[in-house]
Amino acid sequence: MTSPPTASAAAESIHRSLSEATSYSSSDSFDNPRRFTAFASRLQFVLNHHHFLHPDSLPPALQTALKGIASDLSKAVETVSSYRQRSKIFVLINCKSLSSSLQQHSSAIASWLALIESSLSDGLPDLRKKISDLSLDMKQSHFTVTENEERVHRTLQREGEGRQTSKAVQSAIIMDLARCLGVDSDNYRMSTLSVDCDFEEEAHILPFKNFLCPLTKEVMKEPVVLESSQTYERRAIEYWFERCLDDGREPTCPVTGQVLKSLELKPNIGLAGAIEEWVNRNIEIQMKGAVEQLSKESVEVEGVERVLDVIYKISEEHPSNRFRVRNAGVVAMIVRLLKNCSHSIGTVLRGKALMALLSMAKDEESKKIMLDEGITRLAIHSLTGSSEKEREHAVKLLLEFSSDESYCTRIASEKGALVLLSSMAGNLEHPALANLAEEMLTQMERAEDSVQHLAAAGRFEPLLSRLREGPDDIKIEMASIIGRMTLTNNSKEQIARQCAQTLVELLSKPEGRTSSLLALNNLSGLDDNVTILVDCAVLPALVAILFQDKGASPEWKELAASIIANIVSNPGRWELASIDRKGNSMQSESVVFNLVRLLFVASSPCQASILRILYGMASSPQAAESVALHIQSSGDGIKTIIMFLEYPEVEHRIYAFKLTRVLAERFGHDLAQELKHSEKLSLFKEKLLDNESAESEKSDAACILANLPLSEDEVKTILEANFVKWTVMTLKKQQRISNGRTSRPTSSMTEGLLGLLLHFTRSRDQETISVVKEHQLMTIFCEQFSFPAKPRVRQLAAIGLKNLSEAGRLLAVVDSEPLPPQGLCASLIFMCGRGGSPEASTCPIHNAPCENNSQLCLLKSNCIKPLVDLLHDEDTIVQIVAIEALSTLMSDMSNGYKRAVDELEKQDVIPTVIELFTEVRPGVLQERALWMIERALRVDGPAHRYSLNQSLVRALVEAFKHGNANAKRHAQDALTNLKQISGVSGKASSQSRPRR
Repeated sequence: MTSPPTASAAAESIHRSLSEATSYSSSDSFDNPRRFTAFASRLQFVLNHHHFLHPDSLPPALQTALKGIASDLSKAVETVSSYRQRSKIFVLINCKSLSSSLQQHSSAIASWLALIESSLSDGLPDLRKKISDLSLDMKQSHFTVTENEERVHRTLQREGEGRQTSKAVQSAIIMDLARCLGVDSDNYRMSTLSVDCDFEEEAHILPFKNFLCPLTKEVMKEPVVLESSQTYERRAIEYWFERCLDDGREPTCPVTGQVLKSLELKPNIGLAGAIEEWVNRNIEIQMKGAVEQLSKESVEVEGVERVLDVIYKISEEHPSNRFRVRNAGVVAMIVRLLKNCSHSIGTVLRGKALMALLSMAKDEESKKIMLDEGITRLAIHSLTGSSEKEREHAVKLLLEFSSDESYCTRIASEKGALVLLSSMAGNLEHPALANLAEEMLTQMERAEDSVQHLAAAGRFEPLLSRLREGPDDIKIEMASIIGRMTLTNNSKEQIARQCAQTLVELLSKPEGRTSSLLALNNLSGLDDNVTILVDCAVLPALVAILFQDKGASPEWKELAASIIANIVSNPGRWELASIDRKGNSMQSESVVFNLVRLLFVASSPCQASILRILYGMASSPQAAESVALHIQSSGDGIKTIIMFLEYPEVEHRIYAFKLTRVLAERFGHDLAQELKHSEKLSLFKEKLLDNESAESEKSDAACILANLPLSEDEVKTILEANFVKWTVMTLKKQQRISNGRTSRPTSSMTEGLLGLLLHFTRSRDQETISVVKEHQLMTIFCEQFSFPAKPRVRQLAAIGLKNLSEAGRLLAVVDSEPLPPQGLCASLIFMCGRGGSPEASTCPIHNAPCENNSQLCLLKSNCIKPLVDLLHDEDTIVQIVAIEALSTLMSDMSNGYKRAVDELEKQDVIPTVIELFTEVRPGVLQERALWMIERALRVDGPAHRYSLNQSLVRALVEAFKHGNANAKRHAQDALTNLKQISGVSGKASSQSRPRR
């Protein structure tokens, strides 16, 4: 624990503090430390009295007083040192706390002195009197902050809060501070002149000192005089006054510090005139230099950049002098600079040139000069500039002109302008540019003549709003524009969703019908729009124009037919839509009859569209049957379609062939009769062999021939045996072209070619059989399963294998009969041998010797495994045909049948068919599988092996209970062979249980 200081130590501390306090009294620049120093001198005089020479011998009260004075005096002297040793800025910032500290410690010292005075003996009257006076003076003394210090202190505090401060206010604050600190404010300089000296030194006139505002240090534009006779820039001094009022103090003159009684600002007209003259002379000098720089043959980038900066500053800071820039020809020279030197000056300089022109565009005469010089195209070109500033100034310059409607039209007609602006408006990476571009486009939307250009650039809203809400003449004009435009799919959908109803309504007005039909024809080309148009009841209006309107022009009928053709080209809502008040649909008999009738009297374009309509409806799964039936029953319907197969116009022929193909698939017999009657049957073969024919026509011709029922004689006389070679070669060529891709034309042609080959597989003529074997048709059909194709291709290939296998079976049966080798049986010589050969050498299927790779034997041609794989196909029809082809192997129940069944088990045919049977639902496929199973179970070996197959037994029981007559009979026979039921009574054995 530290012992308290003695009286002697306190006395020493007092003497040190007093010595320090009185040593710098003459240099104090603040009033408070000077006043305290005066008190310290008097205290030093008092305490030097001999009465205090031996402090430790003094009474306790005096010793306590000395110790108290020592403590407070030390702290007061520390405060005085802050005034002397710290910066004046520090003192001004802390002036209140410093003065408060001196006040507190002076009062404390005065109290200690009063204690000393009361403790002294009566023998020292003079000393008591001096101590009493000093105590009273120090107690009554006030250490205050002066008004000047208070103002600066408040200002510095406010600035410390981070408020926004103008340049003028900063200058005034610094002046006030300099005055308080005793610094010459003239030493403070800020900024540069408003008209920069960017050329050579002799190319400008320096401003006089009184041209400069004391606050901004810049040449004044509107000089005003205060009550203090000082001149300032009006806006600068107004800022200072606002700051003074915000700070809650009286406004002062920044230069003199005088508190102003009046804030009246009197214009200094004389000085303003002198400054204006000086500015004008300098601008003339700078314009001369600018013209000289811009007139040089070779571009000096640095010099041009300085010129553009000066032009911009003159235009912005001295707008009344823009005419001088214009009259000097500088505006036209800048435009020509952009026109002739755009690539050499670079994007930064182009941006500055556009910025200067943008400022000068506020002068109407300058705008005219820019337009005459072609600034529009140059600004549009700069929309692709690499710098954001160039693009920004280009859009702003275009915006400056956009208040004129004719100019908006002019911009819209410039190539690429709207595309660039639209792209910029949608670019969210540069929101400022996007907003400018959007504003520009919005301006252009007001101009009627810009609507079409905007729509061409993908901005449809102006057009669509006029189409929806405008008067009839405007609606018609907008519809006409849509009808003429080349539209993207997205645009077609947008227009249809918003305006389809309006376009349909226009059909009821003769003056708007052409425009509306053109527009609807354009929109109907998009499949996704079909539902929209049908829901807007477009079909009744179109059908009325096509069939009922006697005053309808040929053009109207052509367009109406074209729109209907587009609508029915794909299955959809049109099949359910009513086309009149009676509730008739497009596929109704009356519509089909009228369409066929029109084919005789309509114009050529209309005929093509009608053929498209008939084909579209005949291709619809929901409408096809009734449409084909109505065509067939319409008297001359088929004959009329056939007539167009040789029409000179390509489009007519294409759709005539497509429609004939559809008819051939459904009414092949009637079509064949009509073709034979009109001697057109050979036309399709000629079309196939004609190298000039379109691929689609060839494909349809092949499918038509494939679907026509032809006799063996017709196959020989019309198709001819050598046609097989062409068909096989073309099929292989198609497969090479497709290269694993299944396109619609390629697949269709493949179907037709396979269908043509099927005609030859049905023939039993020896010459035809020879051709089949020569070209290895069984291998050709089998190969089709290896290519990705539609189910129809696999189906046709499987039918071909079935036909050839059946032909081989029949020929094998004939060959097994003991007849001399003549006639039809002679043909078996090349396929199967007989007599003398051991049983092992014969084909287990045909029970006769079959050649390897025989084209009439599925086993020898290695076609059984591919057919078995088809039993797992996803398409049921393909599965049915595959199992029918395999069934041909079990048709012969001769002595070698057991070998055949054993071979089929070995080839995995029987197990796969059983598995299929247990999984499929009742129907044709199940019945075909059941037939094969029943045949296989007639052999003891399989019957014994499968008798314990409970899945098979349950499936057979289900077929026996719920199948049709054939299924029940086959199931009963199979169960009997499995010994699950009695062959006599037909009742199930005790081993058979119903399926749960």
